[in-house]
Amino acid sequence: MSTLEDRLAQRAATQQASVALPDSADPRTIEAARTLEERGIARPFLITADTRVDEAALTNHLLERRASKGLTKEQAEALAALPLYKAAWLVETGEMDAGVAGSISTTSDVIRAGLWVIGAAADVNVVSSFFLMTHPSGHTLTYADCGVVPDPTAEQLADIAWSASQNHKTLTEIDPRVAFLSFSTKGSAQHSHVQKVQEAFQQFSAKHPEIVADGELQFDAAFVPVVAHRKAANSPLAGMANVLIFPDLDAGNIAYKITERLAGFKAYGPIVQGLRRPFVDLSRGCTADDIVMAAVIAILQSQSVA
Repeated sequence: MSTLEDRLAQRAATQQASVALPDSADPRTIEAARTLEERGIARPFLITADTRVDEAALTNHLLERRASKGLTKEQAEALAALPLYKAAWLVETGEMDAGVAGSISTTSDVIRAGLWVIGAAADVNVVSSFFLMTHPSGHTLTYADCGVVPDPTAEQLADIAWSASQNHKTLTEIDPRVAFLSFSTKGSAQHSHVQKVQEAFQQFSAKHPEIVADGELQFDAAFVPVVAHRKAANSPLAGMANVLIFPDLDAGNIAYKITERLAGFKAYGPIVQGLRRPFVDLSRGCTADDIVMAAVIAILQSQSVA
């Protein structure tokens, strides 16, 4: 692990938090649980179909939230018997501090369990995701959204930026500098896609004037000071953004993979954001170390919402 990752693990270890791991049949999850315990990072709990929770209470909870959307009692009872939903319930009730899933479960299943059982945070209108991008040099960036919302509205984009900025601060302990990215810089192109980014930035800056942010910006104007000086001389970011907000899932997903494969960054995520309590998703191609790091991030998220 890099210096940043070690520091995050050390911070998480001080919390002595509990983590629910519902993909308990996966050898990678079992190995990650062993690592979390042996290193003293967290108290891991492998959640199985036999794990005891109050399934009647969980069933009623699901019906209260979803019956109006067509969920039947039989369907709710079936969901309440699944490890994924049991894990989310343990997080919702406070018996566990955080949940980590996705090595076997799909992203849609993880997010559905999180939304239906835990629910969205009060200050956002969309559940999204971010990637924590770390470089061996110590440089760290937050990318959002790269894994959940295909084509966010301007309002959703502003909420994604808020969630990402808070997670960046929580994890890096560095103030966020938020760039709303586009193929245009400060009106250099006219298009409905550009207008959406402009509106998102305006909504974000009106709600959160204390956070340094700017948009719409091309990547080089957000990240390279000399280019920023030429293209956006009055930008408060001055080419030093550390939270990058992508206009849609195509751009975000492509960008994080290019950054990972060509620039030597390690990509941790997609980390679900916008839930009331942390219930974190993983790529099904993850390693045991990825699961450990996702648990570390979820623990630190849990402290910011405690």
